[in-house]
Amino acid sequence: MGNVLREMGLPVWTWTLTAGLHCDGGGVQPGTAEPRAVLDFIASHPHPSIFHLKDFHEALRDYPEVRRRLRDVYDECTGRQKYVVITSAVRSIPDELERSVMLVDLRPPDIVELIAFLRGESNGSTSDEVLYSLARALQGLNLDEARYAVRRALAKSPALALESLPFLLEEKRLLINRSGTIEFISSDTTLDEIGGLEILKKWLLDRRRLFQMRDDLDSEIVPKGLLMMGMPGCGKSLAVKAIATAFQLPLYRVDMTEIFSGRHGKPETAFVAACRMMEDMSPAVLWFDEIERGVTSNESGGEQGRIFGFFLTWMQEKVRGLFVAATANRINLLPPEMIRKGRFDEVFFVDLPVEEERIEIFKIHLQRRGVDPSCFDLAELKQFTVGWAGAEVEQCVVSAITQARLEDRELTGHDLIKTAVGIVPLSRTMKEQIDLIRAWAFERAVRASPRAGK
Repeated sequence: MGNVLREMGLPVWTWTLTAGLHCDGGGVQPGTAEPRAVLDFIASHPHPSIFHLKDFHEALRDYPEVRRRLRDVYDECTGRQKYVVITSAVRSIPDELERSVMLVDLRPPDIVELIAFLRGESNGSTSDEVLYSLARALQGLNLDEARYAVRRALAKSPALALESLPFLLEEKRLLINRSGTIEFISSDTTLDEIGGLEILKKWLLDRRRLFQMRDDLDSEIVPKGLLMMGMPGCGKSLAVKAIATAFQLPLYRVDMTEIFSGRHGKPETAFVAACRMMEDMSPAVLWFDEIERGVTSNESGGEQGRIFGFFLTWMQEKVRGLFVAATANRINLLPPEMIRKGRFDEVFFVDLPVEEERIEIFKIHLQRRGVDPSCFDLAELKQFTVGWAGAEVEQCVVSAITQARLEDRELTGHDLIKTAVGIVPLSRTMKEQIDLIRAWAFERAVRASPRAGK
C-alpha cells in the first residue's frame, strides 16, 4: 500500500498506535500517538500530503469523539490535496461515515501478480510454463501466504519446479483449512472408480469440454454446476471428488455446520466471505455438502432467507471459473427456487444401484484392496444385496476382508455371502422415507443411472 501511495507524488505520513505519526525518512511527530491527536495534526497540517492510518478502525469503533473529529477533518481537507487513507484487515465503517468514505476492497493477487512474485523468488531460473502452473496452485492466497508456501517448497528442493507443486498445495491446504469454513479436499478419485451412474458420468464428460473452453464461450454456455440428491451412501460425495479429478481442478468444501456455528461471526457474513474467497481461488470445484442444512429457507426475512437469496444471486453472477457441486439428502427440504432450471445446469437424482451396478461396485472395492474380482462368482451376491446402497457394498467387502485377515487366510466368496446375509440395508429400515424421496424426485430430477434401483 505504501508504494502505491508514493506514486501519487505527495509526501506520505504513516501512523500506527504503537509508533505514532512519521513522514518518510523523518522522525516521529511528538504527541501524535493518540487517535484524536493525529487527527488534530492532519487538520492543522498546511501542506498537501497523504496520511496513512493503519488499523484506525478500532479507534473509530471505540471513541465517538474520534468519529466526530474525522468528519471535521474530512471537511477541512476537501480541496486542499490532503488525503486520509485508512487500512484495516477487517471491514468496519461506522454508519455516520459511510457517505464520506470510499471503500477499496483489495483482493488477493491475480495470476499475473503471482507469476511476477514467483519469478522473483526463483531468480529467473524457472520457465514461464512452470511458473504459470505454480501460480495457479497459489491462487486465492495473499503474498505473505504465498511466500510461506514457497518457503515450504524450497525447503524440500533447491529450486522451484513442477516437483514443488505438492508442497505448495499442502501449504495452501493448511492455510485454507485455517479459515474454518472452507476445507481443501485432496483426492485422486476418478470417474472409473464410481460404479454405475452412467448418465451422470456422460453428462460430466460433455460439460468438462465446455468448462475447459470457458474463456472462449458465452457465459450462458459455460457450465455453472450441478445438484445431486438422493439417499445417503449412494455415491454423491464420491462423485464430487471424481468431478474435481476429471476437470483437473482443486476441490474445496464449504462446511455449512461451521458457518452456522457462530465461531466465525454471523452466519450470513461468514457464508458471503466463503463464497467471495472461493471466487479468488477459481478455477476450482466448490462442494456444498448437504446444502439443505443451510442454503434454504421458507422465511425470506430471516438470516437463512438472506443467505438463500444471496446464494441464488451468486449462482447466477459468480465467476465462470467456479464449478459448483451441491449434494443433498433430505431433498424434500429444497425449495422450488433451488432446483429450477438456470440455478444449476442439471439436477440429478442418485437412486439405489441396480444389480449390474452393485456387481460393478463390488469389483471396484475388491480391486481397491488388492483382491482380484475374477476369483469370485459375484453374481451369487445379487440375491443377498437387493436394495443395497454403494456404501453397504463397501462395508461388506471391508468386513469380509477383515474377518479373513483375522483368521490369517485369503478372502473367499463364502466370506462375502456370510457378511452380506448379516447386513440390514438402509432401504429396509427406512423404506417409507425412501419411497417418499423417490416419489418426490420422480418429476423433479434426472436419474443418474439408466434404470431405477430395485
